[in-house]
Order: sequence, then structure tokens, then C-alpha cells
Amino acid sequence: MCDNMSGAATKFRLALIQHVVSPLKASNLSKVRTLVKEAALKGAKVVALPECFNSPYGTKYFPEYAEKIPGESTQVLSDVAKEYAVHLIGGSIPEEDGGKFYNTCTVFAPNGSMLLKYRKIHLFDIDVPGKICFRESETLSPGNKLCTFDTPYCKIGIGICYDLRFAELAQIYTKRGCQLLVYPGAFNMTTGPAHWKLLQRARAVDNQVYIAAVSPARNENDSYVAWGHSSIVNPWGEVITKAGPEETIVYADIDLKYLSDIRQQIPILKQKRNDLYSVQAVQD
Repeated sequence: MCDNMSGAATKFRLALIQHVVSPLKASNLSKVRTLVKEAALKGAKVVALPECFNSPYGTKYFPEYAEKIPGESTQVLSDVAKEYAVHLIGGSIPEEDGGKFYNTCTVFAPNGSMLLKYRKIHLFDIDVPGKICFRESETLSPGNKLCTFDTPYCKIGIGICYDLRFAELAQIYTKRGCQLLVYPGAFNMTTGPAHWKLLQRARAVDNQVYIAAVSPARNENDSYVAWGHSSIVNPWGEVITKAGPEETIVYADIDLKYLSDIRQQIPILKQKRNDLYSVQAVQD
């Protein structure tokens, strides 16, 4: 497991960077420097980038843009996190390791150290007739580890895009003490309008946690067009901030006292544990 020691909870500002991804990796990395600086100057303590922030999204691009970790892109993330003293959730990049390719998120501490490396577990293999067919498994291999990290505010769990559809992942993270789950993602023009907000609200209400999902900005000229609409949902299931399709940064102040109040008012997490233990005892 990629868990670290927990810190004290308080309020903090979260920023989601929704940027247009260029075919030029150097341009994407330069933009990251600029936008993380902007977010930090506006008070963000935790900053998140989108899925495939350094390369176009698509099976044909993954091998071309793949890097070792550590490598060029993660070095930039480390430098930027340290320069602006933020926890930086590095969206995801195509990673090459041992001849295999992964969709990988790295997270960096304010001192520039890498806290975790999470490889997308649930690969995006879908076929919606007449609308979209996409198979990450043609190129990518799945990860097999859950990853959390601690900040001075709360523990945070990481998933990537299609992982958002799997309720068990969020449940495990919540059981391990996470109060915020961050999903860099690139839902498309079919699944985005149908399920992007719905899934975020479901995961938030089911687990009484904050959910943040951060997308690339929409570019109609891309072979894979991202839905955009990065957003943050509170433990009551309300969307408290959201973007449109364009390049932007969205912010929300994460209030752990509010989260605690919700859990006390509707104590489903404690009740779930008790009820499940009782059911198990009857079955045994």
C-alpha cells in the first residue's frame, strides 16, 4: 500500500486545473508551471492536474509519449510542487516500465518528494454501438495497488477516470480514512454528459466524502474529445464548483468540519459496518 502517516484536519483550498492538452509535451509542461503558480497564488494548498496532462489521450499515443518514472514530466511536477509549496496531484501520464505501459498518477509533496505512484486499475474498455468504442487494454496494463497520501489536512485517495465507476474502490479508500477522493479523468462526449456528474455525486453520498474529478479541457480537433466539466462534490452530494468545457482553474474550500457534521447527522458509515458484521455473523 502507498499509505503515509495522517495529519490534523482543517480547512484547505483545492484547485483543479483543466487545461487544453497540446501534442507538444514541452508546451504542456510549460503550461503546468504557469497554471500551478496561478493556483498557488490564489491560495490552493492541493492542486490536481487532469488525466494525460502531458500528452494526447489515445491508445496510439501512449507508447509514443510514455516515460520512465522518474522522468522528464515527473521532474517538472517535483520542481513545481517545491517551488510553490503545494501538494501536487499529477493527473496522469503514460508510463513505460519493463516493456509495459501504464496510465499513471504521481503525487508530490511541497518539498518536491514523490509520495506515491498510482497505476490505473480499471482499464477503459467500452463499446457503445454507434457512439464510441475504446480499449485501453490494447496498449496499457492495469495497476494492482491502491494509493493514499496524507496532508496536514486529511488523507486523500487516488483513482483515474474509469476507476470512478467502481464503488468498491471508493469504499475501501473511505474505510482507510480518506476524506477526499481525487479522480483525474477524461470522460468523452458520450459518457460525460450521461455519467460524469452522476458518478461523482454517487461516490460522494455513498461514502460521505468530498469527490474531485479533473478533466482536460475540451478540444473539438482531438481524435478523442474530452467532456471537460471538472468539478468538486461535497459529502452531501452537492456540486460545489464546476467548470465548463474550456481551459480554466476551479477552486473549492474543503471543509472537514462540515464532513464530520454530515457523518454525525446521518451515521451511515458506522451503521454499514455494524450491519455488515451482523449479517456476516448470521451467515457464519
